[in-house]
Amino acid sequence: MKLDILVLAAHPDDAELGCGGTIAKHISLGYKVGVVDLTRGELGTRGSVEIRKSEATESAKVLGLSVRENLSLPDGFFQNTKDAQIKIIEAVRKFQPSIVLANAITDRHPDHGRAAELIYDSCFLAGLSKIETSFEGATQKAWRPGAVYHYIQSQSIAPEFIIDISGFWDVKLKAVLTYKSQFFDPSSAEPSTYISSPEFLRMIEARAIEHGHAIGVQHGEGFTTKRPIGVKNFFDLI
Repeated sequence: MKLDILVLAAHPDDAELGCGGTIAKHISLGYKVGVVDLTRGELGTRGSVEIRKSEATESAKVLGLSVRENLSLPDGFFQNTKDAQIKIIEAVRKFQPSIVLANAITDRHPDHGRAAELIYDSCFLAGLSKIETSFEGATQKAWRPGAVYHYIQSQSIAPEFIIDISGFWDVKLKAVLTYKSQFFDPSSAEPSTYISSPEFLRMIEARAIEHGHAIGVQHGEGFTTKRPIGVKNFFDLI
C-alpha cells in the first residue's frame, strides 16, 4: 500500500500528541496516512503492552488511518544502529510515502531525539539501491521520501512552519484520549506521571491555540525541518 504520509513515532501516542490534527486533516482531504510505531511503549509507567496495543488500534480507527504497524524496537534502549535502520528502511520502502513525519529533534524524553535521528538517517538510506531489503519474499525497490518533517512534542520549540488544524482539534483530542491508561484519570490507582496530570493535556491544547494564534487561526500544530522549505509563490502562504 502506497501512503501519501507516513508518521513514524517512538511510542504509541507520540503521533496523536504531536500531529494528530495534521493526520486527521490530511485524511479528510483524501490523502492516505499511516503510522508506524517504533516501540510498544513497554517501559511506560502506566498500562501494559497489551493495553497500549488496544489503545493504538482504537486511535487508528478514530483518525481513519490506512494502516498502523509496530516495529517492536526496544523501548528506551533502541539506538541508531544498522539493525534498527533496516527495519525503518523496510517500512519506508513498503509504504513509499511522499512525506514522513518524525519525532521531535530535541525533547524531554531521550527516545524522541534518538528516534528523530534514526528516522531521518533511515529515510536517506532507504533511497540507496545497494542496500538490499525484502518484503514477503520480494526484493524492495529503493525509495526516499520527498521530505521529512519533525512534529513538536513536550519541549517548547519554535516551529519553522505551522499546519492549520482548525476544525480538527476535537478529533485529535478524541484520538489522544483513547490512551486511557496514559492520561489523567481520577479513578486510576496507577502512579502519577508527567503526562498523566490534567495540566499536561491543558498544555497540549494551549500550545495548539498558541500555534494557531501565531498564524491567525483557531488551532495549529508546529513542525521543524532540517532543510529549507520551498514555496512556489507568496500566495501559497497564509
